[in-house]
Amino acid sequence: MRKVDGMDKWECTACGYIYDPAVGDPDSGIPPGTVFEDLPDDWICPMCGVGKDEFRRVE
Repeated sequence: MRKVDGMDKWECTACGYIYDPAVGDPDSGIPPGTVFEDLPDDWICPMCGVGKDEFRRVE
């Protein structure tokens, strides 16, 4: 099993947007270094607007 280091990228299954913790989401006030699990529960995909539950970890 792969060890999760917290800095994994996550992909929106609706539109393909990649959330990269190294970049964050500055337009939504999310600074670089913010791991996906620490995003607010109400954070949405900046490209299509779906919630965190529509993202999957990029292998």
